[in-house]
Amino acid sequence: MATTFVLLNKEAKGIVPLYIRIQHPEPKINIRVKTDLSVPAEKWRLNRNGAAWANYIQSESGSYIMTKLEEIRTSVDSRLREGKALTIDDVKKICNEIIYREERDEQLRQEEARRLAEAEAKRMTLSKYIKLYIEEIFSGARQTDKGSNFAYGTAKSLRESMTVWATFQKETKKTYDFDDIDMPLYFKYTEWMKARNYAINTVGKHIKNLKSILRCAESEGYNQNQKFKDKRFKGTRVEVDSIYLTKEDLEKFCAVDLSKMPVGYQQARDIFLVGCWTAQRVSDYNNITRDAIQSYTKRTIVDVPDPENPGKTKPEIQTREVMYINIRQHKTGAKVAVPCSTELKNILERYNYQMPHLADQVINRYIKEIGKMAGLDEMVEMVETKGGTKTTVKYEKYKLIHSHTARRTGATLMYLAGMDVYDIMKITGHSSPNMLKKYIKADQLEVVDKIIDKYNYFD
Repeated sequence: MATTFVLLNKEAKGIVPLYIRIQHPEPKINIRVKTDLSVPAEKWRLNRNGAAWANYIQSESGSYIMTKLEEIRTSVDSRLREGKALTIDDVKKICNEIIYREERDEQLRQEEARRLAEAEAKRMTLSKYIKLYIEEIFSGARQTDKGSNFAYGTAKSLRESMTVWATFQKETKKTYDFDDIDMPLYFKYTEWMKARNYAINTVGKHIKNLKSILRCAESEGYNQNQKFKDKRFKGTRVEVDSIYLTKEDLEKFCAVDLSKMPVGYQQARDIFLVGCWTAQRVSDYNNITRDAIQSYTKRTIVDVPDPENPGKTKPEIQTREVMYINIRQHKTGAKVAVPCSTELKNILERYNYQMPHLADQVINRYIKEIGKMAGLDEMVEMVETKGGTKTTVKYEKYKLIHSHTARRTGATLMYLAGMDVYDIMKITGHSSPNMLKKYIKADQLEVVDKIIDKYNYFD
């Protein structure tokens, strides 16, 4: 048998195609087929025993040609030795499979890469889920378990936590997916936050929010990793020292002359005082409208002196107009009714029962300045935990006033006035006395006064 490679025209010049010539006696074969390989004609006609030929077949192009030709020869000869018949189409197929193997393999590799890329693009990763989750809670497409929109404060907290998580990934130069969540990552993340002097409750909040998203992803079938449910994977929280304003503080606060200050100062003070008299969150009392104000006539029967019968009394119906505010709390959805005090009525009437709206940051800035003007500069000792370390710090009281101080002030003053804890809960919307207890910030001396006034045990 003979398998050779020839030029069709022995006198050809330049780059010319190579042909394969197969001659075999049994089975009888005499085939000549173009191979799709081309060579420089002058190189192909070189003396096979000369140095020029040796240089050519060692060159990159020459080595490639000779390797392909040898593979074709080996494949053809193998079939002939097995006694298999060969047709022109068979030879063309052998040549094409060998000549275009790399191109075909590269095409398959690219197709596989495209397939994997498309699959990866469709796969829900933790980063994509977080982005989608945040978008949906702000648009209202994703709702709470109760079927209501997320409160703005809750949505904002989740977005802030995920911004911190994204910063952590950027600084550690790694994007974490669902399967990467484990205890070593928890320790790494919490240590990273502590190193940046985050308060312990802030660290706890960010961990809690991350777990909340992981839990949702699990319920929707995206997250199969259960390691975030480890009891150690938790957001630690400690009781935070915070202040409230006493009656005396409020009197000083209200007495500040703001006539020469921008109108925003008066509005901020009034909004803050509404928070004190209602004991609601800023998101609830910062948006009170006329529709929320309700009233009814309260009728009671009382005994009054009977002028016709000296020394005796007679029943009389007395009426009293009672005003209250209906509030649907944004965070919990709880509906509460808050009686209007005289101070609260005066503020509401000042704005025709349509309270102005100011951003939290603006309210906080103005009320701190008003507190300073009111002389609320006594030093208050606070215990803070930052970077995992507890420290005792002293601040002037006015520096610690912020919008949420109003809610704490309202709850505490109600308690000191002798209101039953469960009645206070009906106004604040707290679900348990333990939750309310965190808001009652009466100092020890005021608690002693309250106890002495209520009980004669210590007389």
